[in-house]
Amino acid sequence: MNLSYWEHQSWLSNVDHTIVGSGIVGLNTALRLREKFPKANILILERGFLPNGASTKNAGFACFGSLSEILDDLNSHSEEEVVQLVQKRVDGLALLRTTLGNEAIDFKLWGGYELFTPQDKALLEDCESKMEYVNKLLFPVFKENVFSSVPDKFNFKKIEETLIFNKFEGQINTGRMMEALLQKALSAGIKILNNITVQEFSEVNSGVKIKTDQFEFSTKKLFIATNGFAAQLGMDSVKPARAQVLITKPIENLQIQGTFHLDKGFYYFRNIDKRILLGGGRNLDIKTEETTNLGETELIQNKLEELLRETILPNIDFEIDRRWSGIMGVGVQKKPIVKRLSSNTFCGVRLGGMGVAIGSLVGKELADLIPH
Repeated sequence: MNLSYWEHQSWLSNVDHTIVGSGIVGLNTALRLREKFPKANILILERGFLPNGASTKNAGFACFGSLSEILDDLNSHSEEEVVQLVQKRVDGLALLRTTLGNEAIDFKLWGGYELFTPQDKALLEDCESKMEYVNKLLFPVFKENVFSSVPDKFNFKKIEETLIFNKFEGQINTGRMMEALLQKALSAGIKILNNITVQEFSEVNSGVKIKTDQFEFSTKKLFIATNGFAAQLGMDSVKPARAQVLITKPIENLQIQGTFHLDKGFYYFRNIDKRILLGGGRNLDIKTEETTNLGETELIQNKLEELLRETILPNIDFEIDRRWSGIMGVGVQKKPIVKRLSSNTFCGVRLGGMGVAIGSLVGKELADLIPH
């Protein structure tokens, strides 16, 4: 594509900082860079017409891990590492709320619940027996107990009568969050070009040459914030993980309020606008869901509908309004990768499905890899 003089001069010349990805991490990286370098020319390149990974497609959980997830993490991480992970998520959520304000993101602290199927009764018993230990472990972070056992007051079916409650878990409106972040970035004079796919990049002299599917240009610094698509830019330790979601049409007198985790967190649902939003099922076909292709499969969508019909909304008529999917970035470790790749190239990726919680903080840390 031949660029006009005006296009090149206004958007692609004398670029100081280029960020790949306009999701939560990319936008927060740009905002932090603007704080540090008020006069810098900052450009974001986005492959989609909207952020194309998970930032506009997630379930909007303001969470830091269910009890069973934390216990599972303790099998592969040290106590100190697990506490650090939780602290990072808590700090990230606090930064998100400070950056945008609770009203802008429609933050609601309605608490979170973990449900257990009869097949998972042993897991529930394990969670209950270790609850005091985990509460004690996390006490320095929250200054009070996080988890407690409560009876099921929602009339769910095919689950154990005891739920694990987490009073610190909240929910946000993902669309409003991303609208607010995009508006903040544009107001700060940050340029965003959509429908641009970065194909390759290479270090040259004192900068980076970037080749996209539309044009080539140079930048002084490059920040990769593509998370689920990181492997396409050479980061093999980050695997894509597709998450499928559906949402019902509004339901009269819906009594369900909060965020809910089921089957070790492989399923998750919440209320929003008198509807139920439900996602998950990746564990039904892990290999197929290791993809960067957005789309839905019959296997998973049928399972999600079955869960709605038999467990979440038994004896309640509902209709599905829409279905979609998002691409997360996962790996063997839960800790995100925030590091310098070469002299002028940096990355903030592998958010492990915790983008809402840690995206703001990862963006800030990514920008802070370069000194003032």
